[in-house]
Amino acid sequence: MINAQEFKDSIVSGANNIFRHQIHINDLNIFPVPDGDTGTNMCMTILGVAERLNKIEKNSKIGEIAKIVSSYALRYARGNSGVILSLILKGFSEILENIEVADTCDIIKGLEKGVLNAYNAVVTPTEGTMLTVARVASERGRAAFNENFELVKVWEELSKGARDALKETPNLLPVLKKAGVVDAGGKGLCLLFEGMLSVIRDKKIISREIEIMNLEKNDVINVDNYFLDIKFIYCTEFVIEKCTACDFEQIKFKKSLEKVGDSVVVVDDEEIIKVHVHTNYPDKVLNKALYFGKLTTVKIENMEEQQKALVQYRIEKECSYDNTSEESSLPIKKFGIIAVASGNGLINLFKNLGCDKVIKGGQTMNPSSEYIAQVAMSVHAETIFILPNNKNIFMAAEQSSKFVKDKNLIVIPTKTIPQGISAALAFDQNISCEQNSNNMIDCIKKVNTGHITYAARDSEFGGFRIKKGDIIALKDGKLKIVENDPIEAAKKLLKLMIKKETRFVTIIYGKDITEEKALILQLDINKKFKNIDTPIIEGGGDLYYFIISVE
Repeated sequence: MINAQEFKDSIVSGANNIFRHQIHINDLNIFPVPDGDTGTNMCMTILGVAERLNKIEKNSKIGEIAKIVSSYALRYARGNSGVILSLILKGFSEILENIEVADTCDIIKGLEKGVLNAYNAVVTPTEGTMLTVARVASERGRAAFNENFELVKVWEELSKGARDALKETPNLLPVLKKAGVVDAGGKGLCLLFEGMLSVIRDKKIISREIEIMNLEKNDVINVDNYFLDIKFIYCTEFVIEKCTACDFEQIKFKKSLEKVGDSVVVVDDEEIIKVHVHTNYPDKVLNKALYFGKLTTVKIENMEEQQKALVQYRIEKECSYDNTSEESSLPIKKFGIIAVASGNGLINLFKNLGCDKVIKGGQTMNPSSEYIAQVAMSVHAETIFILPNNKNIFMAAEQSSKFVKDKNLIVIPTKTIPQGISAALAFDQNISCEQNSNNMIDCIKKVNTGHITYAARDSEFGGFRIKKGDIIALKDGKLKIVENDPIEAAKKLLKLMIKKETRFVTIIYGKDITEEKALILQLDINKKFKNIDTPIIEGGGDLYYFIISVE
């Protein structure tokens, strides 16, 4: 049996375990482009749930806790991995509804329902992913339940099944085997199950603190990730009013503080001593200080909590949208459009194409389902078309409709910026909703997309041996060229993409490419290929030197 408190603690423990290893999960992303954010997406999804659960003091029904878990997981879901995770957790809510204390059968049914939710949500489920890990875990749990009703034994076997399935993912997906890694999302699920097991078996919530000595082999600390390692949690500051009898030696006192912390600053004059230190033991620091006099203006701040607030602010800022105009008095129109894009040039382009709102996001910046819904609610239209323009935002966009009332949300499956531009151009206010959907979907089928970016890590992929920093060219998401120069990579890629029937080639250049370089590429196309219109657009994005549309 498992009660509400135990279930709540197990989810918090699982969230903490994902947090501790999120950088490692990010590093498992096999593709060398700079979008390794599975760990970040899963972490932000489940941490949002954990923070909500930590605010609940008591709850008598496990069903109510499961409902909160499901609701907030969906609200905070980021990226495909986050959405799939939220759907798995939703299964517990559906099975445990109105239940006060759950038995082992209820828990297994909850996971099975969650796995079914996840598989049903993916148009073409791929084995060798987190879906496989979830499915095998639930199957092993069911088999264990049929032999032993004890929840601890069942969850142990379930967690082992997840680990076994994770090890097999390279045999199911050749790209994983080639890269020598396991599936990133599957790894995240294993960490969730293991974190829950720590409570179910040992009654122990895994700490969120990262112990550097215990990091896995491939873990790295990267200041560019959302969460940085904080070795000493408490920023401790205070002033000591010197007692006349004390014998204060600044250097000796400072060295004693460095034994229990870092960032030590000690300044004194004839009357006071000003102290700043980062430590995990503020009580020890204060006890050392009391020897020299009375403490005043003591301030102790938890830097992990400060960081979480900063991360949330950063994400909301990165995914911000223009809502400066006063719209409450505007009449409700028939149609509206929301697009997702990054880079000032692309944001302005989508606005000029008639989009009501543009959410700042894309690779490495995946807006949550709830946030997309909030933007949709701000659009004064009966039907709103959403252009995600990124494959990792599509599922979150689809889930956003669950938070929107009195509006019809239609997600057009645009997986690239060029597809989004084409869909926006095809939109017509004067035709029906169904006609618009069909027209936009037909248009994006005719668009081929090229990306010129840099390799974020050493890798062997698609027959190429890639070094970090190499220039790589992708055609519709598939690696085609490895080069040293963005212009040369773009020329070679265009040679592969342009066909006899090609009529338009649009070149969107990023912030690291000058207009002069973009014009060189445009001139090369015009010389080699006749009767092709080749507009160039300043996109301003960070990750891509060029985004190329071929129609």
